[in-house]
Amino acid sequence: MPFPALTETSRVPEPGTLPQHVPLAAQIRDGLVESIHYGSLIAVSAEAAGTKTLFTAGDPLSAFYPRSTLKPLQAVAMVRAGLDLPADLLALAAASHSGAAMHRDGAARILQLHGLPAGALENSTDLPYGVREREEWLRAGGTPTRLAQNCSGKHAAMAATCVINGWSVQGYLDPSHPLQKLVAETVRELTGEEPAGTSTDGCGTPLFALTLRGMARAFGRLASAGLHTGASPADGAEAAVADAIRRHPEMVGGEERDVTELMRRMPGLLAKDGFEGVQLVGLPDGRAFAVKISDGGDRARMPVTVRALAALDVDTAPLADLATGTVFGGGRQVGLLLATDFPAATSPAPDTL
Repeated sequence: MPFPALTETSRVPEPGTLPQHVPLAAQIRDGLVESIHYGSLIAVSAEAAGTKTLFTAGDPLSAFYPRSTLKPLQAVAMVRAGLDLPADLLALAAASHSGAAMHRDGAARILQLHGLPAGALENSTDLPYGVREREEWLRAGGTPTRLAQNCSGKHAAMAATCVINGWSVQGYLDPSHPLQKLVAETVRELTGEEPAGTSTDGCGTPLFALTLRGMARAFGRLASAGLHTGASPADGAEAAVADAIRRHPEMVGGEERDVTELMRRMPGLLAKDGFEGVQLVGLPDGRAFAVKISDGGDRARMPVTVRALAALDVDTAPLADLATGTVFGGGRQVGLLLATDFPAATSPAPDTL
């Protein structure tokens, strides 16, 4: 079968234009490095003069797609537009959920509260994302649906926000729709950046190309909203979203999901994962960091996240089992997946925000 023709959107980049990622994690099998995961990250703090870079690794100023880590920012836009949900459902609006009954029922509740049928959803159809949830769904004869898809909470909230504002529900994913214009404006404000490009996420929503620094800045703002001296009324939506996520981490991910465990074990921490190896974390004091694993693989994301927390002098003892991955051989442990000592050999990115 011949290869498909390359288009302008699929053409292979020139080597000199590729992000300059560095090793962030390595898999060790019986003392030998078997695999290396490259990537980039940045940690920042909020200062009176602007965002201060604490440490970096790789190329945190290259544009990338934040994928589902945009969801808390999208939820902020919706709350600003009048969306008023119980905390568990607001957390679901910012979720990449596992598709358990509580998630599917929660998305249905958002629709019902606003007089909407399930057919109002315009996200893609899928099986539940969680392994156990998917197996249970299939055993019960389930097929791909929009409610089971991991972004259904966000989409239900988007449709509800349209009802609240008298906007057309049909076509709410179009970038020219008032909802998506508001989301884009909110993303620009929270990140302090003009997107370097746009695309479409897996579920169908508009997707913005940003930098790790911009996303870290946004999560620092959300995590500290309403908790710092001098908080403004504009922090209300950010505080509502952050509080909902912290109070209901099971709605943001699900049982057996590392992002849920991370928030359960570290009270006050705000976290969101995204496809293609993306992780965002914000601390109540306004410090935050953003991680991108270059190969899009998921297994290195959490060890690197725990290492970044340790570099910020956070006590990571409760996360010991998340800090490494076990390598098996013949049914017994023969090695580990470990984060590198990346903060020790990095130089800060310029502070311009």
